[in-house]
Amino acid sequence: MTHLPPEILTNVFSAVSDTRTRNAMSLVCRSFRCLERRTRTSLTLRGNARDLHILPTCFRYVTDLDLSLVSPWGHALFAASTSHQSDPQQQAIELRNAFPRVTSLTLYARSPVTLHLLLLIPWPNLRHVKLVRWHVRPPASQPGADFADLFHRCRSLTSLDLSSFYHWPEDLPPVLAANPITAASMRRLNLLTTSFTEGFKSHEIQQITAWCPNLEHLLLACTFDARYLGYVGDETLTAIASNCPKLTLLHLGDTASLSNRRGNPNDSGFSDEDARISRATMVEFFSGLPLLEELVLDVCKNVRESCFALEVLNSKCPRLRTLGLRQFHGICLAIGSQLDGVALCQGLQSLSVANCGDLNDMGLIEIGRGCSRLVKFHVQGCKLITEKGLRTLTCLLRKTLVDVKVSCCLNLETFAALRALEPIRDRIERLHVDCVWNGMKESDDGLGQSLLNFDLNKLEDEQCFGHDFASMDSEEVEIDDSLMQSNGNGYWGTTWDKLKYLSLWIGVGDMLSPLPMAGLEDCPSLEEIRIRVEGDCRGKPKPSETEFGLSILACYPNLSKMQLDCGDTRGYALTAPSGQMDLSLWERFFLNGIGTLSLDELDYWPPQDEDVNQRSLSLPAAGLLQECYTLRKLFIHGTAHEHFMNFFLKIPNLRDVQLREDYYPAPESDMSTEMRVGSCSRFEYALNRRQISD
Repeated sequence: MTHLPPEILTNVFSAVSDTRTRNAMSLVCRSFRCLERRTRTSLTLRGNARDLHILPTCFRYVTDLDLSLVSPWGHALFAASTSHQSDPQQQAIELRNAFPRVTSLTLYARSPVTLHLLLLIPWPNLRHVKLVRWHVRPPASQPGADFADLFHRCRSLTSLDLSSFYHWPEDLPPVLAANPITAASMRRLNLLTTSFTEGFKSHEIQQITAWCPNLEHLLLACTFDARYLGYVGDETLTAIASNCPKLTLLHLGDTASLSNRRGNPNDSGFSDEDARISRATMVEFFSGLPLLEELVLDVCKNVRESCFALEVLNSKCPRLRTLGLRQFHGICLAIGSQLDGVALCQGLQSLSVANCGDLNDMGLIEIGRGCSRLVKFHVQGCKLITEKGLRTLTCLLRKTLVDVKVSCCLNLETFAALRALEPIRDRIERLHVDCVWNGMKESDDGLGQSLLNFDLNKLEDEQCFGHDFASMDSEEVEIDDSLMQSNGNGYWGTTWDKLKYLSLWIGVGDMLSPLPMAGLEDCPSLEEIRIRVEGDCRGKPKPSETEFGLSILACYPNLSKMQLDCGDTRGYALTAPSGQMDLSLWERFFLNGIGTLSLDELDYWPPQDEDVNQRSLSLPAAGLLQECYTLRKLFIHGTAHEHFMNFFLKIPNLRDVQLREDYYPAPESDMSTEMRVGSCSRFEYALNRRQISD
């Protein structure tokens, strides 16, 4: 390879993205090391902030720099380095000089001082900034102090991401007003901040869009509830369309939709209040944004009779490829054989619908007929859809559909949802289902035992679907003959050949063990799984089994990454009444069997006691996590005692460990928690001085 022309080698190195592979390539020879450094454009800096004096200076071609994971995580970047009596201002200059070509920066900015020091000599080409902060906004800060230096010094700024940065909605507008040139240069603005309680008010949204007329991407947290002052209604939508006609991506999310908690499947899908959004305004809104490619409207209040407006969306926004709708009703009327509503958006590649109270099987079939290019389909909280409708949709979209989410739908428990997805088993790559086992019967020993075998003749059966498909032209329902062919035994097959990512929701107290029985026993390509456990442990009886069921995941040979999220599992930390389990015992239940898995990476969110706003790793959890002998990366999204952390030193190849209090509000006084700067530093020193074989 060393005899190849440098241009070819440069292209080869540029095509490699995996960090460990690049590190290995740089060790081959001196010329490979130079090529690797010259072609590396993205770097996430780890290590302790006290060691900024040994900052690497060989990555001078990096353009995308992430400093948000520097430890101790959550502390001010330069304040943590003062233990060596270094000048913070000089260290900021050295950091800037070590990475002179940075155009994209991610930073944990706990106080305005961090940005002030870092931007004393700003990067001349800095275009994108993402700020992270889960700690409480400093109460003494003046409005806009967090952003003043950024907008004043970085005149070429075009993109700002505050989705993980706790601030007040009133902080940003004054800074935009004071820096009109920078505001006018903004192209992307992400203000979908999950810690907001009410979000941006109507007049603030109008001000932001007026000062940033060239925006192409806009994501905003707001409220559509007319009972609150500053709610988003007709006037706000009209202002967005008139002020920012160049938008290609627009996401308006009600703060009620940002919690990510599963709803109640028994809800009808209709809220008590209607949004103050008229059909005429929706038509005007869509007509004013002809360049839209992605639109998400998480309204959380009823938007009725939306069918006609969505038809206008198709004609006025021909580039639209991604659409997300929450609490929209009448998106498909499904009257007769003519397509209507969202089914006319034939260019869509991604569609997400949530809490659509009147969406039924016929609506799903109409979507499958009209949106024939769908690659991604997510449905949540739709009570009327059943296994028949979803299965027919997957038949119609078998050639394209690879990403599916089915959540909180009353008639689609786990077995029914997986049966409905059977026609795309050999194609699907990403899947989310809820682990709801109330449809499981003793006779069910696998998915193939109770399949619904539809064919095109059944699509013409009015008794089955209540609709006349016989009048359709053959071109209206284009289904390849192979779609309706089984494997000769009456079934479609049992292997999820291409499934790489699996996401699961499960209620606290339920078991993961029935998962293979439901039909997910054969996933040879599965690499990553996310399990979200949600519910209140208080009052729950002691589980009859000793473990939650993680050991059954050993049947997936390539599983290497796991996210186990128990952050919304609530219980007693130290005050469990007699007869009730405290959180340490629940953690033992959840984590039992995890040592049988061959995981490389693990993200773990411990359960929490809401009364003290703390997620802390318990002794049983630390003991069980140390049994994961293959781990290289471990992120604990909470706190832990230092002597619990020392358990992890027994994991032979563990290289990257971090405690992250990324929940709002993060504990402010570190001396009152288990996580202290000295504890983290001692653990990191012990971790880094070990010999790792590779």
